[in-house]
Amino acid sequence: MAKAKKPVNSKVSMQKKRRRRQVITSGRIIKYGLNSFVRNAWLSVAATIVMTITLLIIFGSLVARTVLVDTVEGIKDKVDISVYIKKDASNDDVKKMEKSILALESVRGVQYVSPEEARDNFASRNSSDEDIRAALIEAENEFFGVLNVKLVDIGDTEELKNLVDTDKNIKAHLDPDHPPTYAGDRKDAIDSIANSISFAEKIGILAGTIFTVIASLIIFNTVRMAIFNRREEIYMMKLIGANKSFIRGPFIVESVVYGVIAAILATGLGYLVISLAKDRLEAYGVIVAPLAELLQAHIGLVILAMMGTGSLIGVLSSWTATRQYLDD
Repeated sequence: MAKAKKPVNSKVSMQKKRRRRQVITSGRIIKYGLNSFVRNAWLSVAATIVMTITLLIIFGSLVARTVLVDTVEGIKDKVDISVYIKKDASNDDVKKMEKSILALESVRGVQYVSPEEARDNFASRNSSDEDIRAALIEAENEFFGVLNVKLVDIGDTEELKNLVDTDKNIKAHLDPDHPPTYAGDRKDAIDSIANSISFAEKIGILAGTIFTVIASLIIFNTVRMAIFNRREEIYMMKLIGANKSFIRGPFIVESVVYGVIAAILATGLGYLVISLAKDRLEAYGVIVAPLAELLQAHIGLVILAMMGTGSLIGVLSSWTATRQYLDD
């Protein structure tokens, strides 16, 4: 006896048909969007170029800020606060001073250079000068000791200054002719560079914002022109019952294509500029290597982030343009 067929669940069947229609509709929307991108070639090229410039400026602003911050941190790491000690200070006195300074929370390291070491270092730096070498051999050692203090924050010298001014052992052995350098020109130079970073960051944000607005307006107008060229087609689609999402979809797809292509171009140009300029910048003391290595290791994430940014700008512009038209 033949088995009876199981009744078809109408709800499940409807869901399958709905999903199938959604897939077909999505495929058509993508197809129409790509066709529109090719059809409006000159407008597409113009929108993509402006989007590329926008993303390149955003990328460049972030890169420049990171490079400047790394460079300043590198300078700070090399700068010591020098506390000059009389040459007759004993080893025990020097050790006590080192211990007192290291106990400060704002200090991360202390290195003592004795008068003998200072003399040897000077002789080594000037080994090619016969007159200096002869003078060093004949003269007594007039060099003084130096406590080179590394701070956690080069701008935070208050705690060290208070210690130097109040500690009896340190005060008794300070060289009177050479005051500590925590109030010197090096700190002022670092503060000046830090201020320059803040200014450059603001300029980068301003430039990125301006070009983002320009790119949005161009894409907005591009979509509006495409809508105008296809107004009869869109009118017919409305008559036969096409919903707003189906009409809007191809324009959004087209804008996403602008963002994706622009992201690839901007990322490629950005990486190329960094690669070509890296050695020259490093020669001038600009620290680029850490950022270059980071970008190289995460190139996939960078491209995705750039694509996301470009697509977001395009989608918002396209959505605004089509919304105004479809709501008319």
